[in-house]
Amino acid sequence: MKYFPIAAVVGLLLLAGMILALTAGKYPLSLSDISQLLLGNQPQDPRLSIVFWQIRMPRMLAALVIGAGLAAAGTAYQGMFRNPLVSPDILGVAAGAGMGASIAILLGLSMLFIQGLAFAGGLLVVTLVCVIARFTRRQDPVLSLVLIGIAIGTLCGAMISLIKVLADPYTELPSITFWLLGGLNTITASDLQIAAPLTLLGILPLWLLRWRMNLLSLPDEEASAMGVNVTRLRVIFIVSATLVTASAVAIAGIIGWVGLVVPHICRIITGANNQRLLPMSMAVGAILLLVTDTLARTVSTVELPLGIITAMIGAPFFLLLLMRRERL
Repeated sequence: MKYFPIAAVVGLLLLAGMILALTAGKYPLSLSDISQLLLGNQPQDPRLSIVFWQIRMPRMLAALVIGAGLAAAGTAYQGMFRNPLVSPDILGVAAGAGMGASIAILLGLSMLFIQGLAFAGGLLVVTLVCVIARFTRRQDPVLSLVLIGIAIGTLCGAMISLIKVLADPYTELPSITFWLLGGLNTITASDLQIAAPLTLLGILPLWLLRWRMNLLSLPDEEASAMGVNVTRLRVIFIVSATLVTASAVAIAGIIGWVGLVVPHICRIITGANNQRLLPMSMAVGAILLLVTDTLARTVSTVELPLGIITAMIGAPFFLLLLMRRERL
């Protein structure tokens, strides 16, 4: 497929998704309203200004940043581990962040502490996985990281279940459950001021070194023979992708399938060259999250958790891809 015409179409779809996210909802905004608000003019109905600046705009920007970030992290993980079934939470990041947030909710802490403990939990788990992997020198290093991540993630899942058992069934348990299901309904501008720079800080090395991701698809011995420090490069990608994932989970909960499905879709469009695959994945990931978040708050009188929508779209689509392609 020709890349640039498709990239132009994806760019238009991204713009359409942004407009849809800003206009659709219980308080519909017209394009005229949006242009006037962007120019600093106050509408006759003051509620429109509140809806636009305090709800829709932070939520739209969060969908852009988180969708692009999770897709970039998924592309990096699948490339560096040479495994198309790897997703951003493979090293236990999402489970660790979920455990941290659940502990904060159980202790009755504020949203700031919930996000902080979620972020710390995700980074702590990945650090633990990397430390344990150093003691498994006799095993394949990539396979060891994945298996240890699965084991630690399962342990964190068990801890979350224990916390749910101990939580108050009328106050704390619903809060934990809805947070774990993911959503952008609590996103504020102050959340974005913290999470967006961290996410962009993680995306930057992935973007600048995306051509080197191609080298990690080679056997380690062959990549080393080309002058690449495979271990150092893999550590940079793991730290960057983990920072992106932990930042996203900290403010939006666990949103699955974006980092798994989007790279597969984009690989069909661009091929496996990460110089084109990574930007395309980021754009499509942002579109997917913009659309699913808009659906989550408009298809029902009650807002649906975002994790449910992404799973309902992502799982059938992934199975369709699996059946239509001989090899992922």
